[in-house]
Amino acid sequence: MAAAPVAAGSGAGRGRRSAATVAAWGGWGGRPRPGNILLQLRQGQLTGRGLVRAVQFTETFLTERDKQSKWSGIPQLLLKLHTTSHLHSDFVECQNILKEISPLLSMEAMAFVTEERKLTQETTYPNTYIFDLFGGVDLLVEILMRPTISIRGQKLKISDEMSKDCLSILYNTCVCTEGVTKRLAEKNDFVIFLFTLMTSKKTFLQTATLIEDILGVKKEMIRLDEVPNLSSLVSNFDQQQLANFCRILAVTISEMDTGNDDKHTLLAKNAQQKKSLSLGPSAAEINQAALLSIPGFVERLCKLATRKVSESTGTASFLQELEEWYTWLDNALVLDALMRVANEESEHNQASIVFPPPGASEENGLPHTSARTQLPQSMKIMHEIMYKLEVLYVLCVLLMGRQRNQVHRMIAEFKLIPGLNNLFDKLIWRKHSASALVLHGHNQNCDCSPDITLKIQFLRLLQSFSDHHENKYLLLNNQELNELSAISLKANIPEVEAVLNTDSLVCDGKRGLLTRLLQVMKKEPAESSFRFWQARAVESFLRGTTSYADQMFLLKRGLLEHILYCIVDSECKSRDVLQSYFDLLGELMKFNVDAFKRFNKYINTDAKFQVFLKQINSSLVDSNMLVRCVTLSLDRFENQVDMKVAEVLSECRLLAYISQVPTQMSFLFRLINIIHVQTLTQENVSCLNTSLVILMLARRKERLPLYLRLLQRMEHSKKYPGFLLNNFHNLLRFWQQHYLHKDKDSTCLENSSCISFSYWKETVSILLNPDRQSPSALVSYIEEPYMDIDRDFTEE
Repeated sequence: MAAAPVAAGSGAGRGRRSAATVAAWGGWGGRPRPGNILLQLRQGQLTGRGLVRAVQFTETFLTERDKQSKWSGIPQLLLKLHTTSHLHSDFVECQNILKEISPLLSMEAMAFVTEERKLTQETTYPNTYIFDLFGGVDLLVEILMRPTISIRGQKLKISDEMSKDCLSILYNTCVCTEGVTKRLAEKNDFVIFLFTLMTSKKTFLQTATLIEDILGVKKEMIRLDEVPNLSSLVSNFDQQQLANFCRILAVTISEMDTGNDDKHTLLAKNAQQKKSLSLGPSAAEINQAALLSIPGFVERLCKLATRKVSESTGTASFLQELEEWYTWLDNALVLDALMRVANEESEHNQASIVFPPPGASEENGLPHTSARTQLPQSMKIMHEIMYKLEVLYVLCVLLMGRQRNQVHRMIAEFKLIPGLNNLFDKLIWRKHSASALVLHGHNQNCDCSPDITLKIQFLRLLQSFSDHHENKYLLLNNQELNELSAISLKANIPEVEAVLNTDSLVCDGKRGLLTRLLQVMKKEPAESSFRFWQARAVESFLRGTTSYADQMFLLKRGLLEHILYCIVDSECKSRDVLQSYFDLLGELMKFNVDAFKRFNKYINTDAKFQVFLKQINSSLVDSNMLVRCVTLSLDRFENQVDMKVAEVLSECRLLAYISQVPTQMSFLFRLINIIHVQTLTQENVSCLNTSLVILMLARRKERLPLYLRLLQRMEHSKKYPGFLLNNFHNLLRFWQQHYLHKDKDSTCLENSSCISFSYWKETVSILLNPDRQSPSALVSYIEEPYMDIDRDFTEE
């Protein structure tokens, strides 16, 4: 049996191949020797002309040169492979040759992946490099694609075993030799053809591994609707294959630039959107639609995501599945660690487990013992974690796509949330054991570990699921829903309709998923990377139209006190965590008198209040959403006639601070000054909207001219007349272009502020009025010599 391909997961074959490979093999990529044969082959490979394959040499010549160069007989084997792989061949001899080649390459690939990289051969030219240089990669592609050729109406066939050998050799060459993966990625017909090889269980693993590596470097995303019989292919996958397939889907359904979405300027994103509108749906959107059209696809993903460890594949098939670990793990050292855990557990249980090396089988003499089929619990758990990582990612992307509402309905129907709730303690947020698996060179708290990654992916899914959607109430159980109803009844406000229409799709058990999340959130260490994601997930439950009942549900569970402890008493330093906590605090307190009373009770000294203000003022980009929520709440409270509200207004330090005009002007000046049209992103555009909220509320009180005049004075005090108001004028012009676009959803601005979008538009138009006689127009406060309001919005 040919040696199985070693897989470097998503890491070994990408990014670091160039420098790492050259270092590993003694710098063979520089000036090839002997003579100029290898140089000519390399030039032929790049140009497509001249020497490109072993078949262009005689066997005698190759044998003589091999004695000097020690090429391990690979060129001669390729010459024989070409001769025996013609269209009318029975491929028997061809397969024998492949089995000679395979071990020569798999040994090098294993050395590369394990980072040993100690050359055992005397030659300075690795086997994989020689194999590629003499045309081996192109020849294997031709052999694999023989079934696409018809002779007299009949398509050629090659065995699954032979396909498996070809795929293994190709993958190992990709791992060790720079540029091979990219060349394969450029062969679009070959990439599409590879999907058809996944119909066979014998070749599925090797095919999926190679496809994933190729798609990772492919410049243009493939379209799944071009894959022949995609629906049939996916529908016939068993659950294990579907989980593996999700690794490929992760690449095909994600927009290529979403990784740093918050960092991209809105100018660039708007330009890209205009371009996209003219081009139609993106490849990622087409691929999402193709998957959603497959009957039962989302249902099967939900079952995979919520499957308990005890329901996973039986231990009897462990030996057949073990090879799959090579596709999951990013480094063979991780596999070593996993095997160590397994052996430790087996010794503890007085049972021995034999783990086969790559490519081992019954024919290799693996002993038949019943003990070897005993699968340790730690490996079962890690198996499920690896699966669920990819499945949750695919579901998360689909939840954020164009068919969001369709996906929401299906996820609710197939009870994903109750299923995850049942897994929360035992798998998702399980306690680390002393022997928990971690990557080499990392620790249990590192973001690279599978446990950590699963938790973050789970929190991202909750955030996407809850954000501005009524299905968020499925995160509760029936008892908690009754509590929400009681809160509404006591406050004499109507119940939220979505609460009444949850049917039997909510969580079961003593606690719903949201309550479980709050419990672990309050126990999280101060330095934990989870704090950001936890806060984002809980905030998404509050986002949208402000709900007093939702706020009180969380306030009763001590969330406000926990947030203030993190901001004030632990003096959190992480900007990301601070921003997420400020955003959550703003949503929790907005328009809620009880929340402001709790705030004042916790921040009960001037010293504490000064620490809180210091955190707010340290970065307005991070805290401006809280400033906005407090400003809006102050405006509402001031217009209410209620003893409870009056008491809060008179006692709350935060409301008293925000009510001062100098405070508002200080915030307004800094909010406008820290952003510019060319630097606006999804992350900091909130500063522009917060400044608009301050001015809209001033307009309501007929104080807009006063605020503009004060901004003008502040400009002059800084010795830069016009610099702020010119910038604000340009920002508002961009605001009109950005938010008045027909594809923009204005409901977020309305829901977050309880100010109609028409009032937003009117206020911006009044501020941009070109009439210098208007007391509410920006141009009235910019002196003529300093006027600079007609800049083009271009990327600098």
